[in-house]
Amino acid sequence: MRKRKRRMDSVEHDITTEQWTALRAAWAGCAYCGATDKPLQRDCVLAISRGGRYTLGNLAPACGSCNASKCNDEVTGWLRRKKLDEKAFLVRHHEIQVALAVQFAESATAPSS
Repeated sequence: MRKRKRRMDSVEHDITTEQWTALRAAWAGCAYCGATDKPLQRDCVLAISRGGRYTLGNLAPACGSCNASKCNDEVTGWLRRKKLDEKAFLVRHHEIQVALAVQFAESATAPSS
């Protein structure tokens, strides 16, 4: 537990509540298995223990089962082992990241009212 806390405290996490809400809406369920009837957790595509952090480009909403199963595994190897659609995940992940990067870049430059 302390080891994880040290890792978490040692990296900068820059996802906002608004970004997390948009990410969950874009995926409309677990990014890995597609479950829509379970609470979603923040999962780092590249695990914190492997250098990842909680950022818009590195997070995916995951059901508790997928999040626990993936643990800190490399995402593509884990998807293959679980017999989940690796290509579909990677394509969708990229599409969502591009769309949200544009959305939040525009909101960052929009004048305030």
